[in-house]
Amino acid sequence: MKIVIPGGTGQVGTVVNRALTAQGHDVTILTRHPKRPGEIRWDGETVGPWAEAIDGSDVAINLAGRSVSCRYTPANLHAMMDSRVNSARVVGEAIATAVRPPRVWLQMSTATVYAHRFDAPNDEATGVLGGNEPDVPGYWAYSVEIAKAWEREQERAETPHTRKVALRSAMVMSPDRGGVFDVLLRLARLGLGGPVAGGAQYVSWIHEVDFVRAVEFLTDHDDLTGPVNLAAPAPVPHRTFMRALRTAWGMPVGLPATKWMTELGAFALRSDTELLLKSRRVVPGRLLEAGFTFDHGQWPEAAADLVGRVRATRRSGGFR
Repeated sequence: MKIVIPGGTGQVGTVVNRALTAQGHDVTILTRHPKRPGEIRWDGETVGPWAEAIDGSDVAINLAGRSVSCRYTPANLHAMMDSRVNSARVVGEAIATAVRPPRVWLQMSTATVYAHRFDAPNDEATGVLGGNEPDVPGYWAYSVEIAKAWEREQERAETPHTRKVALRSAMVMSPDRGGVFDVLLRLARLGLGGPVAGGAQYVSWIHEVDFVRAVEFLTDHDDLTGPVNLAAPAPVPHRTFMRALRTAWGMPVGLPATKWMTELGAFALRSDTELLLKSRRVVPGRLLEAGFTFDHGQWPEAAADLVGRVRATRRSGGFR
């Protein structure tokens, strides 16, 4: 298949590109800074020559958007909104004007669209969308609005010959340097991987292998449209999540962190506490109903697999 991935140079894009290229697919990456064969320049805001790659492709997988690994300042939140909405808009415009549009457009979204809650899991049918939760920072609601606007831009695109799916993805866990798993494992290795603010908040996640398999599943199933949760079926409380990660690495100690300690740490890492403190209890209702099975559905086993791959890479002289 001919596959085009706008925003394909980030962590998730690297995972998807690597897997699909290894399977023999013809993958083209749209990026602001092309450096390798198969990469084409785009600005994520205007339709340009890059649209020729969309015309005649089989699948478009739009992963573009400013990284959430930053401080949630007003300027950064505005950049997150613009980069997601604008990129979805121009991908839709390119598909709408294509002579041979792709048969499916998979648009990245986020599990952050759901409410901060502990009482029940969020699936696509009964899940509660966020934005009105009491006793949470006000800017968390803006993160939800970003997610809603992201999906709304895909919904309004006039693409009658292209099926549209919004990927409400949880955190994608891969052993790559700089990804979320790399950051969490570093904390565990240093003995800092204890519960944060009590650790009752739920962590939703998906192993990179299952993320790619879900992308392939959604590409092949013409009956699936609209929002689909990409998350392992067993979200766990943060304290349980980090305990399993420490066990996988062999680190017996995990110092806990209070909320204010988390705020200091996030400031030092130029990140934000929402990524650790918001309870994302998300389950893949539509994937399971459609018959999708997970290779890595339980976190202890998934953590052990990822840790094993990190160790193997280091033994072979890879990243340190």
